[in-house]
This record gives sequence, structure tokens and C-alpha cells, in this order.
Amino acid sequence: MKVNRFKKKSNRLKAFGTVRNVAGLAGIFAIAIIVFVYLYRHPVKPVFPVHQVAFMGNKHLADDELRALAGVRLNESMFALSGKEISRQVLKSPWVSSVSLRREFPDTVSITIKEVEPFALLEKDGHFFLIDERGKLLEEMKDNVVPFLPVITSDPFKEKEGYSEALNLVKFMNTKGFSSGRDRIEVIAHRPNELSVKMDATVVKVGAGKYEEKIERLVQLEKEIKEMGIAVDYIDLRFADKAIVKPVANKVVK
Repeated sequence: MKVNRFKKKSNRLKAFGTVRNVAGLAGIFAIAIIVFVYLYRHPVKPVFPVHQVAFMGNKHLADDELRALAGVRLNESMFALSGKEISRQVLKSPWVSSVSLRREFPDTVSITIKEVEPFALLEKDGHFFLIDERGKLLEEMKDNVVPFLPVITSDPFKEKEGYSEALNLVKFMNTKGFSSGRDRIEVIAHRPNELSVKMDATVVKVGAGKYEEKIERLVQLEKEIKEMGIAVDYIDLRFADKAIVKPVANKVVK
């Protein structure tokens, strides 16, 4: 008899515990619903909400373009911003080389960017593209293009070696200031050994490598050609220690 009474009492305690647990879970669930409804109707205001996003260092990219890339939402808490994620998004633009973010309390986010400088123009299939010094395409130029930078005529995808040599040559000419004072410089780069430069009306066959030596010879030749007053069809600098000058037949520069 005592054993039966003990079992009955134990079963009642278990049942009571189960009911209490269910009631507890139901209470927690009800509280969660009340809190959710309250927050839905009375949303918590973010701490230090963003009211302004300021960009610095941009010359080519507009603030609206950068704002869209950064993805910073107004009224978002400044503490919720991820500088790493914002940098990752902004760096998707080929114009941007580095990004830094600063929170200026109470409500401003300042984003400083460093832009890539245009290095040359790439002409491919009748289209012009601004490129950086690594040959990366920045953007396509629209309408009538005035060649304010050296032009590289090549296909960077099919003529990689020639394109790479053209970049090296343009970099050297820019460093030496050779490009200044010329109306147009066009580097034709299909094969490295056939690399040539068209300067205004004169074609100079350069080939690959030894650019310093070749450009020095070219500068000296230009002086001599000007003194002689002859019109030149092309100049060939591909051979060591000599240059071939092909004048235009029966034409003299006055």
C-alpha cells in the first residue's frame, strides 16, 4: 500500500512539473509576442543615427556614385557600421585604390578615398578606355575623344605581351617628360618586337626593351632632322647602336 501511495504521489509531482514547464514556456512565448508587437509599433531609435555621409579625395567619382557603393543608410546607428564591409564595397570601383572611414559623432560618417590616376588611353576596336598604369580599364570614354593622354592601340586580352611592353614604354616616356609638347602620341602594340610609336605624323619603330637608350637616340635624331629640314616617313630604332631614318621622297620641311 505504501508503495502504491508513493507511486501516485510521484506521478502527481511529475504531472505538476510538466504543467509548470508548459505554463512557463507559454508565459515566455506570450512575453516574446508582447515585446515583438511593442517593438513593431514603437521601434527603438538607433543610438547615434547617421544623418550625413561625407566623401573626401574623390575627383572622378561623384558623391552619389560613392554613396551607392558604400551602402550606408541614413538613420542607421553609427555603431552598426562595418568599416571593413564599406571598404570592400567601395573598392569594387576600378577608380578606387584605398578607403578609410571615420565616425564623427554625433551623426556624420567621413569616408576618404584615394583614386587611381588615369595613365593612358586604350584604343580597342574603335572604342577608347581610360586605363591606369597597370593597364586596368577604368571606364569607357564616350562621344568624341580628344587624346589628352598617350594612346595605346592594342587588344589587352589577345596581345598581352605587346600590351605589357606598351605600358612600360609609356611609363618611361611619362617619367622623362617625353610626352609633353606633343599633340598626339600613339603606341601601336600588337607584338613586342613590332612595338612602334606614332608621334604626330612620324612613325618610330621601337621594338621591346632598352627604352632609355632608344629614346635618347630619338631625341638626338629629332634635332638633326629639324636642322636638316627633311620630312620623315619613319625612324627605326630596333637595331643596336644605330638608327634608320626613312625620309619622305622629294619632300622638304619649311
